[in-house]
Amino acid sequence: MIIEAPELSAHANLRHAFFTRAGGASEGLYATLNGGLGSNDEPSRVDENRRRMCARLGVAEANLVSLYQVHSAEVVVVEAPFAREERPKADGMVTRVPGLALGIATADCGPILFADPDNGVVGAAHVGWKGALTGIVEATVAAMEGLGAGRRRIVAVLGPTISQAAYEVGPDFLARFQDEAPGSERFLVPSDRPGHARFDLPAFVLSRLAAAGIAQASALGLCTYADPERFFSYRRTTHRGEADYGRLISAIALVS
Repeated sequence: MIIEAPELSAHANLRHAFFTRAGGASEGLYATLNGGLGSNDEPSRVDENRRRMCARLGVAEANLVSLYQVHSAEVVVVEAPFAREERPKADGMVTRVPGLALGIATADCGPILFADPDNGVVGAAHVGWKGALTGIVEATVAAMEGLGAGRRRIVAVLGPTISQAAYEVGPDFLARFQDEAPGSERFLVPSDRPGHARFDLPAFVLSRLAAAGIAQASALGLCTYADPERFFSYRRTTHRGEADYGRLISAIALVS
C-alpha cells in the first residue's frame, strides 16, 4: 500500500507515505487506492480511500489536505484543514502544524516530500515539467524558510515519477526548454520520431533541488508508467485510450 523513504522514516517527528494504487476501495480504471478528488471516480470511494490513508498516517480524517493543482509555482502555507471546494489553486504547500498531512496527487508528475525535522517544518510539491521549469521547487523551499526551516537542513525525496524511457516530448516542448533552461540538453535523448526526444524529468527535478541548495535530496527511482500494478499513469492511460485515471497520493505530516 505504501512506499517509505528511509531519509524521512528516520525521524520520529515525521509521518509520510508514497501511497501506491493498492489497498483501496475503488474499482475499474481507479482500482484500488485512488485519492484523486478531481477524478470521475465515485466520490464515496475516494473518501474511503483517503480515510484509509489517514489511518495509515495516523492523522484525523479531516487533516489530509490537497490542492487544486494547476502546474504552477504557487505555494500556500497551511495552518488548518480546508474543505474540498476551498482547495487553493497551487502546487506546493508547507506547514509547521502537527497533525496536518500535506497530500500531493500525481499520475506521472513528480511528488516531492520535504522536511526540516529539526525545525519542525514540512512541505510537499507537485512537480511536472512546467512547475519545475517555472520554479515550484525553489518556491516551496523559500516558503519553508519563511516558517523557520534551514535550507541546509531540509531533506527532500522525489517519489514515483515517469521515467525518461516513457516520456517522449515534441518540438514545442524542446523549443521552450532550449529557450528557458539553457543547458537542459543533458536531460534529453533522441527518440525514434524526428523532432522528438525523451525527457528525464526525475533528473531535471533533482537538478533543481541541487540548484536550490538542498544537499539532502534523493529520488525513489520508480517509474509510474512502467509499473501498472503499483502506480497510476496519465500517459499510460492516454496510450491505452482509457477515459480517465486514478491519482496517487504522497503525503507528509509532523507529529507531536
